[in-house]
Amino acid sequence: MAAAVASLYRRVLPSPPAVDFASPEGKRLFAEALAAGTMEGFFPLVSVFQTQSEPAFCGLASLAVVLNALAIDPGRRWKGPWRWFDESMLDCCEPLDKVKAEGITFGKVACLAHCSGADVQSFRTNRVTIHDLRRHLIRCVSSQDCHLIASYHRRPFGQTGTGHFSPIGGYHAGQDMVLILDVARFKYPPHWVPLQLLWEAMNTTDDSTGLLRGFMLISRKVAAPSLLYTVSCRDENWKRMSKYCVEDLPSLLKAGNLDDVPALLSRLIESLPADAESLIKWVVEVRRKEEGGPSLNKEEKERLFLKENVLKQVRDTRLFTIVHDLQYANKPCYNCSSSSEDDSLTRIAAVVCCQGAAMLSGNLVPRDAFCCRETSFECVQANGDGLKTVISGSVVCEGSEQGVDMLLPMSSPGASSCNSNLKSNAVKYPSSVDVLTVLLLALHPNTWLGIKDEKLKAEFQTLISTDSLPDDLKREILHLRRQLYYLKACKEEECEDAEQPSPKQQC
Repeated sequence: MAAAVASLYRRVLPSPPAVDFASPEGKRLFAEALAAGTMEGFFPLVSVFQTQSEPAFCGLASLAVVLNALAIDPGRRWKGPWRWFDESMLDCCEPLDKVKAEGITFGKVACLAHCSGADVQSFRTNRVTIHDLRRHLIRCVSSQDCHLIASYHRRPFGQTGTGHFSPIGGYHAGQDMVLILDVARFKYPPHWVPLQLLWEAMNTTDDSTGLLRGFMLISRKVAAPSLLYTVSCRDENWKRMSKYCVEDLPSLLKAGNLDDVPALLSRLIESLPADAESLIKWVVEVRRKEEGGPSLNKEEKERLFLKENVLKQVRDTRLFTIVHDLQYANKPCYNCSSSSEDDSLTRIAAVVCCQGAAMLSGNLVPRDAFCCRETSFECVQANGDGLKTVISGSVVCEGSEQGVDMLLPMSSPGASSCNSNLKSNAVKYPSSVDVLTVLLLALHPNTWLGIKDEKLKAEFQTLISTDSLPDDLKREILHLRRQLYYLKACKEEECEDAEQPSPKQQC
């Protein structure tokens, strides 16, 4: 006989110290807090509230609720035609299977919020006081444009379990109590707790990191998210890039045999970690083939236009021209050589189509379980605005097959002769030269202070300065720069400092 696994239907909420939201006392607290104006954040939260779908998904569920409450557009589909944040989409900073098995840390939740297009301020309890918590909390619950997620241990409330995340829905000033909207609704209902007790629950150590818990304030970004490029949050290349910037680059920049910008860039390119380019990814739009049809809709056309505009602006920079010339100086003309770049594009297309298929499936199947059977280039009408390039792929997973379209940004073609430096065949998609150019622009300006030759330093700083960049590209680069810094801080579990980069953390 197989042993039966015991099942549970909820837990009894320990009261006191907590007050059940639906109890007469809970309703009184709600009514009084509502009249006092400290329940404003409750309504957008409860309008999109969801129960965590896995026992260890409290951080993901809390974040999904807050992102949807702030009406932040994820910029990609959830299911069908709908763009909506779901736990399954929050996998850029930590694989979902790892979160499912181990949960997620305070720093990774902050990293996810940032990568999802939100402004994040995170505070561990060793950096703030209970008075700071109360001040931030009152500001958030008195408006609808900021929400607070608490990271705490359940023990001080007499509850079962350990570390937990949940958004805070309101505050009663008279009794100094907060409303926890527990995302584990299968376990405990929403409940009021004394603020002092919540502080004690946050002022506990997460055994997985050895760091104290705390809270984070999440709001909408004033600036738009990146259009064409983003930092790969799941990629561990930041460690090698960090070492390169902190240890290798200072010595390289002090070399006395760097006479001009091409020589400096050549040395930089040669010394970069082999996989440095993979730290920056280019963003394309993926859709199910059956949902697309033979044309692009208005929104797809507008987003593709913006991507193409950024791509063109990258290639109009002097830095791109120099990097391109250095990269292709010793390579034969594309038209006269083998189809290595075409092979590269085919490989990229296959990878992206598999990633897109995984995303469209809700990330319920690992990405490496998909196999791209074939890819092809197709031209589609963009609402009467000419033809646009689409890569179509046929992706197979567990015996089922689905068609995936990838909308491909293209810059204006240049000359196609063998004597041209910018060949039309090489400018059809974001290439390694684009990514390398963007990476150099996105590194913190202090990175280059070690250049020994003052004249060369001034010339190079002008080359990589964002001051003269077009507005769209400038926003893209500054966004990537913040992402790079924030990624480094979050990977080191120092997210509370990530909004204020210090000169010592230049990359």
